[in-house]
Amino acid sequence: MPKLPWQQLSSSMIVRATYDPETETLSVQFTSGRIYDYPDVPISVYNGLLEADSPGSYFHANIRGVYG
Repeated sequence: MPKLPWQQLSSSMIVRATYDPETETLSVQFTSGRIYDYPDVPISVYNGLLEADSPGSYFHANIRGVYG
């Protein structure tokens, strides 16, 4: 399965995110323009980011410091 399309997020910190199911890599683009890749992320975490009321809070609680 190819990399999923970029998804725009409603966040003051994160512009968009995508996920590669083959490598389980989450890619996040921040408002600074920088893109960071987080390896070994389960798709459930990616889906949680997309569905979160606050993607920035979700990122800090579930991704930053846990992956990559």
